[in-house]
Amino acid sequence: MSLCLTQLRLLFFVFFIAKAAGLAVISIDFGNEFMKTAIVKPGVPMEIVLNKESHRKTPTIVTLKDGERLFGDAALNAGIRFPKNTYRYLLDVLGKHFDNPLVERYQKKFPFYNLVKDEETGMALFQHEDGVLYSPEELIAMILQKAKEYSETFAEQPIGEAVITVPPFFNQAERRAMLRAAELAGLKVLQLINDNAAVALNYGVFRRKVFNETATNYMFFDIGASYTSATIVAYQIVKAKSPVSSVVDEFPQLTIKGVGIDRTLGGMEFQLRLRDLLARHFNAQKKTKNDVTKDARAMQKLFKEAGRVKQVLSANVDHFAQVENLLDDEDFRFKVTREELEDLCRDLLSRIGKVVQDALTSSEMSMDEISEVILMGGGTRMPKIQETLKAVIGREDLGKGINTDEAAALGAVYQAAHLGKGFKVKKFAIRDAVLYPVEVEFERVKSTDDSGDVSKTKRVLFGRMQSYPQKKAMTFNKHIADFSFEVNYGDLSFLNEFDLKAFGNTTLNVVTLTGVDDAYVKNSGDSDFKGVKAHFRMDDSGLIHLDKVESIFEKMVTKEAEAEESTLSKIGSTISNLFGGGKKEEEMDGGVEEEQKDDIPTEPKADNSSYARDDSKSDGEQKQKVETTDSGPENTDDDKEEEIGEEPSEKKPGTTAGDEESQTDAGKASEESKDDKAGENAETKDEKLESSPADDQDKTKEQKKEDKKPKLTTIRADIRAEQLAKDLTDPSKEKLMLSKKLIDDLKKRDEEKALLEKAKNEIETFVFEAQDKLEQENYKLCSTEEERTAIGEKLAAASDWLNEQDDSTPRKEYESRIKDLKSATNDLYGRVYEMLERPAAIEALNSMLNHTAYFLFGMKNFTGEDQPFAQADYEALQKLVIDTVEWNRTVNEEQKKASLAENPKFTVEDVAMKIAALDRDVKYLISKVKSFRPKPKAKVVFANKTESTNNETKAADDKTTPKEDDPLDQDLFEDNDHDDGQTAETSSSNSTSTESSTKKNQKASHDHDDEL
Repeated sequence: MSLCLTQLRLLFFVFFIAKAAGLAVISIDFGNEFMKTAIVKPGVPMEIVLNKESHRKTPTIVTLKDGERLFGDAALNAGIRFPKNTYRYLLDVLGKHFDNPLVERYQKKFPFYNLVKDEETGMALFQHEDGVLYSPEELIAMILQKAKEYSETFAEQPIGEAVITVPPFFNQAERRAMLRAAELAGLKVLQLINDNAAVALNYGVFRRKVFNETATNYMFFDIGASYTSATIVAYQIVKAKSPVSSVVDEFPQLTIKGVGIDRTLGGMEFQLRLRDLLARHFNAQKKTKNDVTKDARAMQKLFKEAGRVKQVLSANVDHFAQVENLLDDEDFRFKVTREELEDLCRDLLSRIGKVVQDALTSSEMSMDEISEVILMGGGTRMPKIQETLKAVIGREDLGKGINTDEAAALGAVYQAAHLGKGFKVKKFAIRDAVLYPVEVEFERVKSTDDSGDVSKTKRVLFGRMQSYPQKKAMTFNKHIADFSFEVNYGDLSFLNEFDLKAFGNTTLNVVTLTGVDDAYVKNSGDSDFKGVKAHFRMDDSGLIHLDKVESIFEKMVTKEAEAEESTLSKIGSTISNLFGGGKKEEEMDGGVEEEQKDDIPTEPKADNSSYARDDSKSDGEQKQKVETTDSGPENTDDDKEEEIGEEPSEKKPGTTAGDEESQTDAGKASEESKDDKAGENAETKDEKLESSPADDQDKTKEQKKEDKKPKLTTIRADIRAEQLAKDLTDPSKEKLMLSKKLIDDLKKRDEEKALLEKAKNEIETFVFEAQDKLEQENYKLCSTEEERTAIGEKLAAASDWLNEQDDSTPRKEYESRIKDLKSATNDLYGRVYEMLERPAAIEALNSMLNHTAYFLFGMKNFTGEDQPFAQADYEALQKLVIDTVEWNRTVNEEQKKASLAENPKFTVEDVAMKIAALDRDVKYLISKVKSFRPKPKAKVVFANKTESTNNETKAADDKTTPKEDDPLDQDLFEDNDHDDGQTAETSSSNSTSTESSTKKNQKASHDHDDEL
């Protein structure tokens, strides 16, 4: 039994260690120019991950050249030499159709890219020089996979979960594309968080004690590499009841109130204009006949230099731009002033005010309600941008209390720790806002009196600036046959003309419902049809999901009829209730019922599935769920969802007269039931105690009457829903599998290349070090001339062979070559090692022998009966010492006679084994001393038998002498003077014996030293 418990404990310990090793989670702030990665793992709270070059941020760029991939700074440098093979600013084309104006704009910025259209999905693809097509998802997946690799190296454990930031203006297609890229990279996305929300979370986490129940509003102004945003955030303390403990908890919450976006105003626009200025000045110098704007490499050099100069001009009024060998071996040098750069970008600066105004308009606030404006993003470092922003908001002070580079990554990793399974952090709720409204469009069912064309109706599903995550349910009251509806974007009039064209198709999905008529025919005979209800959900990543569709029927039944229900049906209903199928929902006749209020949020669930998810039943199979209530569905506060009716009127459309009567009967039954319960509660205690048989009969009759009262039962029949994406066709599963295989193959190729480079470097390093050692004095002493010549020839041959190899040589040949070189030099290296380490080893052995000999000498006095050591212990240690002394003398004499160029007669390892044997035996004997306990000895009593000649004294002694069988009383009458004399005599005897023993021990010690 104890063995089993031990095994279970060991298994639990191993399982715990294994789970703890995978607890780390990361966040990736994926920007258009740089990415920052943060990590949380046990013992490391919220730390920025360093890349291979020990930098805190990594360029989001990848170079593909001759089967080799480069990332980060290496790819940035390679992009100047190979601009066609280096891919950057990939967010501008992610999740967009080939004909999108943003893709055309991207092509104009980087004309050396060959963009083609994907015939299957309609997306833009990059055609590589070898003809291979790469999608933006695949290229971004490569960069994300590299971020994952950096994090695993930093954390020293595998990592699989992450929170990734995206721009707040990303629509459904772009968010799905980012999730696909993360899936290809081998990452499980806990949440796609908007970068403005991540920044706001990082700002609030460290100031949670400042907030109270009154909302405090802040504006975060961000100018990144590609876009500009202004976000108004409200912080306040809210209360929520725990679903587990029912305890009301208080915690801070941030709510996005308003957002203003300019997705084409970013730092890259300033950099491009400065690049074009430098190109014009170089052409004006007429150093060459060629136009610099026609050369892709030269323009990439100017683009890089423009970025450096722009950054320097943020702190200086002027600076020289200089590029060596810009074009045709001609250098370029030009002085740029800050004023000149500001004049170039004057129209860009004027667009800042509209971004701020859009944020205020969407939040329905004024600047007086904003406590502080906080700067974010590298572009805000430009003095002119800060000056323009101050003029727009009418204030002189700007908040600079956050790290503009790392705030989003740190905020996202805090959310990752909150969503991860291995950490518990202080709750800080996030209520993000819907930037683009979503609505449902469907055809109205014509009645018999209607004539003309079929009209379409629109109902808003998720309104602009509504908080999410949240759930919505829409009921189609009049549809009794199979039908379809569209999920579209709503009113987008707040977008400018360019953004509206770049938005793409405004139709998200077409949903086709089948099985509606079958459910109606099956259940409408004895039930009232209440409509077809579609359950929508917007998760915390901003993605819309159609969770389920069901037909709702209601009927009035009695308890007696309910008791006749078959056993199988009851079991099915019970199982359905266990898995949430029996959850009761309130039908509100086109009203709205909020699932989550802004001040009482619920815990969001992470969901990475795409919107085109099909949760329907196969082959038209329908499952029904039956719910019974006394007077209608109960109102549950724990799981509410907003319900949208097909017709926004007081009277529920599609309700027949029979329906109204049924509802009226249900209401009457409910009132009667309440009156009866009130009557029962009005009974007094005395009446219950003094009940008679007649009263019991009355109660039985009342119970039967109660059983006959009707109760409202809700029947739910699942409807099959097929969805077809219209905004952008997602790649097929087969294509995603091919993309996954492509990325995995490239990763394996990179790993193999790294091992190959390691083998090459190992050979080169070994040859260089070995040639140097052959010239050292110690290696000459331990080798002959012939041996050194042979080794030198092998090293020279290996060096020549290494220089002749190309990349096609397999790694195994390099490993075989280094193995041969090590085999040729092992004997020489071993002799040198033995020569250098032998003196210290012999000294250590002699020291150990000396200590053991003294210990052996001391053992002699403690060996024998009732002593710590037995005679066999003494003899065994004595034999070991003598044998070791003899071995030490013999091998040293033999080694002195041998040459250093020969293999040694004994090794340092042999000496170490002798030392270990002596140390082991001595430690064993010392442990015996510590655990030894001597046997207890009998007490010795000295008695005084002096006789007295005085008869009177003798008689008195006889009267007072105790009995012999009482030793305690005998001790009381012992002669103290006699005892003192006896004790002194014994002490003197012992002292003489000790001196004699000491002299004998000293003599024996001298004799033993002479023997050693």
